[in-house]
Amino acid sequence: MCALHILVIEDEPAASQVLASVLAGNGYSVDCAHDAASATARLSRGDVDVALCDLQLPDGNGIELLRQSKSAGLETTFVMVTAFASVQTAVEALRAGAYDYIIKPVRHAELLHRLSQIDALSGLREENRVLRRAVKDIKPVCTLTSPGMRGVERLVEKVAPTDSTVLITGESGTGKGVVAQMIHTLSSRRDHPFLAVNCGAIPEQLLESEFFGNVKGAFTGADRARKGLFLEVERGTLFLDEISELPLHMQTKLLHTIEDKQVRPLGSGNARRVDVRIVAATNRDLPALMARGGFRQDLYFRLCMFEIPIPPLRERPDDVKDLISFSLRANQRSRAQALPYELEPEAEQILLAHTWPGNVRELENVINRACILVEGHCIGVAELPADLARRKTGPGPNAQAGSLREQLQRIETELVMQAIKNAGGDRKLAAQNLGISLSSLYAKASGRVGELAV
Repeated sequence: MCALHILVIEDEPAASQVLASVLAGNGYSVDCAHDAASATARLSRGDVDVALCDLQLPDGNGIELLRQSKSAGLETTFVMVTAFASVQTAVEALRAGAYDYIIKPVRHAELLHRLSQIDALSGLREENRVLRRAVKDIKPVCTLTSPGMRGVERLVEKVAPTDSTVLITGESGTGKGVVAQMIHTLSSRRDHPFLAVNCGAIPEQLLESEFFGNVKGAFTGADRARKGLFLEVERGTLFLDEISELPLHMQTKLLHTIEDKQVRPLGSGNARRVDVRIVAATNRDLPALMARGGFRQDLYFRLCMFEIPIPPLRERPDDVKDLISFSLRANQRSRAQALPYELEPEAEQILLAHTWPGNVRELENVINRACILVEGHCIGVAELPADLARRKTGPGPNAQAGSLREQLQRIETELVMQAIKNAGGDRKLAAQNLGISLSSLYAKASGRVGELAV
């Protein structure tokens, strides 16, 4: 079932009923409004995800309704429906903030396709809303007493009020996304969008359209115009995570966009100015990647105008106890636990002695898992992952037969992790250097999965 709640704003009852029937039959939750007044009242509840809005209404027009919705701070996505297929009305609707427009008579297959795209975009926006809410709680992680994190906090406070591009570096799981959100929250752009994009998650053939947009018919399958991420986040902050995963041709286009402050949608002869702050992040060694020809030197220096390195958790053991306490409190709130979670002394000793190769993400996962497993509120060794407990308690009386195999597995895992490090984080290259497949590399490093997560 689809999660989107759709409001059909159409003054012809028969037409709205047909659309509502089609949408409901495809799993959408649907309401109808037949004029601007009733649509305004329904939109004001704040739970409408998408408005399919006719441009011509008995008591107003759809573009004005869209503007009122934006002014009220509603996050409803508008798709305008019109029988007047003019470029002028389409441009006016898009400039007012519409996601797209469609022409009557509405083709149901086209409408459902566009709604599926909006659904995917809504998921991305929800992730960013969650991140905004989380940063208020997670901010104490960046104000911890260790010298490393106090240094990070000072750098964030210095660079946030500027418009400088920022490169955040550090191992996986150290909280690069949280630091990027903090930069945005402390900047003058805080009231405009913050959009986090995983550069490694977008298919290469779609990268240019996703970043810069396209006009209708720009390429096979481009059945509509698309704004692109830069225009989507206008006046806000675009967080490019895994920046090292961009192919070279996209690195070139990104560099020109940053320098010229313009985007040119695919298939368009006109460039559009954009006002977007770029914050990038990577867990790889970009200078080493540059030396191998895998990253542009000019883009690196453009991004690295201000670098914020985040130290791994093993280099700031003073923070571990505070992070554990923070995670326990967060779990108590999220699970409505009456009594605060507590660690039994032996369990606490194990956690404090651990080096946390997966950094903060690994620590959070361990605490979350323990809070799910525990009966009551006192967490003991039984609720910790077995590999952590074994490191403290040592092998049991029946473990001797398997001890050699376990030692060999540990040695193999360490060799794989060292190969990844030597390859500057490039897992494909590490696998090639070891003479194994990428899937075998992941399998052999499964005991250290926290270090491989991005």
